[in-house]
Amino acid sequence: MRIKADTGLCVGSGQCVLTVPAVFDQGDDGIVVLLTDRPDDETAARARHAVTLCPSRALSILRE
Repeated sequence: MRIKADTGLCVGSGQCVLTVPAVFDQGDDGIVVLLTDRPDDETAARARHAVTLCPSRALSILRE
């Protein structure tokens, strides 16, 4: 699984960061920053949940 972040859609709500701070962060402008686009097995389920919480749909999961 790989996570994709569309920074042009991000509104900086921070739900992803609150859900999985090991995978997501925010820049000074509040826009999402991916710390890793391939979360390990331990954080993958929470990362998938964070994608569903994104109000602007800026996050997506790519299956490889």
